[in-house]
Amino acid sequence: MTPPPRAISVTAVPGLPEIGAGDDLAALLTAALAGAGQSLRDGDILVITSKVVSKAEGRVVAAAREDAIAAETVRVVARRGATTIAQTRHGFVLAAAGVDASNTAPGTVVLLPEDPDESARRLRKALRARLGVSVGVVVTDTMGRPWRAGQTDNAIGAAGVLPLRDHRGEPDAFGNTLEVTVVAVADEIAAAGDLVKGKALQIPVALVRGLAALVTDADGPGARALVRPADEDMFRLGAADVLPARRTVRSFTREPVDVAAVERAVSAALTAPAPHHSEPWRFVIVASRPAREALLDAMEQAWVADLRSDGFSAGQIARRTRRGLPLREAPLIVVPCLETSAAHAYPDDRRSRAEQAMFTVSMGAAVQNLLVALAVENLGSAWISSALFCQDVAAAALGLPEGWRPMGAIAVGHPAAAAPPRPPRDPAAFTLIR
Repeated sequence: MTPPPRAISVTAVPGLPEIGAGDDLAALLTAALAGAGQSLRDGDILVITSKVVSKAEGRVVAAAREDAIAAETVRVVARRGATTIAQTRHGFVLAAAGVDASNTAPGTVVLLPEDPDESARRLRKALRARLGVSVGVVVTDTMGRPWRAGQTDNAIGAAGVLPLRDHRGEPDAFGNTLEVTVVAVADEIAAAGDLVKGKALQIPVALVRGLAALVTDADGPGARALVRPADEDMFRLGAADVLPARRTVRSFTREPVDVAAVERAVSAALTAPAPHHSEPWRFVIVASRPAREALLDAMEQAWVADLRSDGFSAGQIARRTRRGLPLREAPLIVVPCLETSAAHAYPDDRRSRAEQAMFTVSMGAAVQNLLVALAVENLGSAWISSALFCQDVAAAALGLPEGWRPMGAIAVGHPAAAAPPRPPRDPAAFTLIR
């Protein structure tokens, strides 16, 4: 275990002029340090605001802010009013995709550096060539944080600095083994530097001294190591991601499904709207293999009988019944059922049909809630309509209470492969405005 430093100093570096495209940052920083009576030593860390780097690299563009945000966005995580939280191609999740309209000429915006880690590496190399010192460089940008008010600087680029300090396997003061403690030291350094620099002060650089143990000879992995992989991110889905995350998945791995996760998804399904303050939704979780096989065998027999009566050949029947393979392959099936005892009785067909349609629409809303919630649980699903065509057979195979009408069957499991990109759809093609 590396002992903590005895003392750390964080000092502002004033005197840096307005930066323009093509400026030599290393030369300007050297002059600013000399003008402030400061010098760099081996093991120091320079913390520099990304906007300065972007300006030197010509990342100032004449564009409307909204257009620049759209161009820099890989995916929208959330929107509220005029605020967009977006993921950039770097992997960062930032307000406005890191596009900044402050401290730049009217009609222009500043974009993030093309590759902040490479920017940090170039600056470190130039400082070493000019001053003969081995320092760390951290490039920062301001980020908001979920569940916390206010903003703080974080590292978006780094060179010669350990971005993460892994304490897993080390004992704590009581002899317990640390299992999950990985400290984002580059972010801590970025935040410390922001205490003495800032937009209003027009001081974009800070010098941090006392953390030589974190400064490395090699450039290191950079701040990209701080971006959590999507498959490890429990909070990957932003508000704008949740509905598109639901995809029809027809091929599953053999990994078993946690029934508790499905029950949580059922809880989400129960938030659907319903007529007459009723609760017309029922869900059968078919988790055991014998129950699944009994249901699917009974449904397939009914389907084959229908196809034969329609005059289909044996080959045609075999091709059509293959459509039910997702239910065969899935480790778990959910059968949503509609229970309409709360429906009002009407003397005419028109109102009776409308009454039944209300309950059916409510069931559809519950099923959609269920499918979306399964996606949030990282489970794939496919709604298959076949049980609708043999409701009595499916109900008998499952031993359902009287009045429970199966409304299809949902295959649930861990996707065997990532879903292909969703084809774009133009809302205008599906919309009338009156």
